[in-house]
Amino acid sequence: MTTPGQPIGRRTAIKMGLAATAAAVLPVRRAPAQAKEVKIALVVPLSGPWARQGILEQMGAEMAVEDVNKAGGVKALGGAKMKLVLYDTGDSAEKAKNAAQRLVAQEPDVVGAIGCWLSSFTLAATEVSERAELPWLTLSYSDLITGRGYKYVFQSAPTADAQATALLPRVVDLATQATKTKPTRVAFVGDNSASSVSFMKAIREHVAKDLGLTIVADEVYTPPLADATTLVQKIRSGRADFIVCQSTNVGDDKLLLDKFAERGITPSTIPLIGGGGHWCVPELMKIAGKEHLEGMIVGLANWPGKAVEDVEKRFIAKTGEPWFGHDSIFPYAHIWIFKEALERTGSLDRKKLGEMMHKIDLKDGPAKFFPDGRVKYEANGRRAGAELCIVQWQKGRPVAVHPESIAAAKAIWPKS
Repeated sequence: MTTPGQPIGRRTAIKMGLAATAAAVLPVRRAPAQAKEVKIALVVPLSGPWARQGILEQMGAEMAVEDVNKAGGVKALGGAKMKLVLYDTGDSAEKAKNAAQRLVAQEPDVVGAIGCWLSSFTLAATEVSERAELPWLTLSYSDLITGRGYKYVFQSAPTADAQATALLPRVVDLATQATKTKPTRVAFVGDNSASSVSFMKAIREHVAKDLGLTIVADEVYTPPLADATTLVQKIRSGRADFIVCQSTNVGDDKLLLDKFAERGITPSTIPLIGGGGHWCVPELMKIAGKEHLEGMIVGLANWPGKAVEDVEKRFIAKTGEPWFGHDSIFPYAHIWIFKEALERTGSLDRKKLGEMMHKIDLKDGPAKFFPDGRVKYEANGRRAGAELCIVQWQKGRPVAVHPESIAAAKAIWPKS
C-alpha cells in the first residue's frame, strides 16, 4: 500500500500497469441512451369532411402509444416514453401542407410522423417532411406518394394501381362463379382526389381492357359532393353489370347510396364495389341504412384478422367503436413500427431512423397487423408484398372475405 507522496515501487507499478491494460481490453458496458420522451406526430384531418377518418386514426395511434409505454417504452433509449402530438390538416391539401410546416417549426424534436389519410393531403404534407428528413409513415394509396424518389416516406398500403389491378379480377371471378355469366359492363363514379385518380388511371389504361370490360359510365367530381342526382342518372343509364364507387368520405358515400336507392340500385340489385376504409365505418350504416349497404363489397388496404383479436377487443372496450377497422389498425401498427426501428437505432436522430426504416424486415411484432405478415420497405418506400383486402357488408357489419389469412366469411354475389 502507498500513501500520498510516497514513491511507487517496481512491483506496484507493474501491478498498476497490468490492471490498466486489463481495463483497456475489457468490453465497455454502456447504459442505454437516456431520453425523456419520444415524440411522434399524427397529422390527419380532425375537422372537415374527412374528420371521422382522422379521429379513427387518432384512436388507434393513442392506444398504441399507451401500449408501448405500458410495456416499458423504448428500451434502447432508457425506457423513454412515447408521446403523440396532433396536427389537424383541415379540409384541403394547402392546409395539410401548412400543418406539416407548423409541425416542423414547432416540434424540432419530433422523430417521426404518421399521416394524412387522404392521399392529396399526404402528397402535400410530405413535400415538407422530406425536406426536414422526417420519417413519415402513411396508409394513403396514391402511387405518386412513393413515386417521387423520396427517402423518408414509407407507404404501408398497397398502391391504388396495385389495388385496382387486384380488385377487379376478383370481382369478375366472383360474379362469374355466382351467375355463370361473365360481366362485361362496368360503371365508375369517384372524386378527383389523388388516390381515386391513381385507381382510375389503372382501370382506364389496362385493367378494364385486360378483363374484357366495357366502361359504360365514368363520372368524376370534386369533393365534397353537393348533389349526386346527375352522376347517378348517368351511371344508371349505362346499365352496368356492377358499379365501382371511388369516393373518399362518408358524406359523399351517403349521398351516392341514397341516390342509387332512389333509382332502384342497391348492392342486392346491381353490385356496388367501394374503395377505402370510409366505406366500413359504423355511422355509414346508421345514416345510409342497412338495406342500402348490405352486400356491398369494399376493397381496401388492411383489415384485422384473428391474429390481432386481443388488440381488437381492447380497442372496442376502450373506444366504444364496434370494430377495429382500416383507419385505426394502420396507425396502431405504425406506432409499433417506429418503436421497433427506434430500438434498433438507439437514437433520436431522424436520419438514422429513416435509414433503419429501410433496413427492417419484420415477420413478427407489428407484422401481424398486416394480412401478408411482413414489414419490409423497399427502396422507394413501398411496403414489400402489401396485399389488397376485401370486406363485404354482411348482416349489418363489414366482414373480411379476402385474403384467406384474415377471411371470416365467403363473399356473396347477388344471383338475380
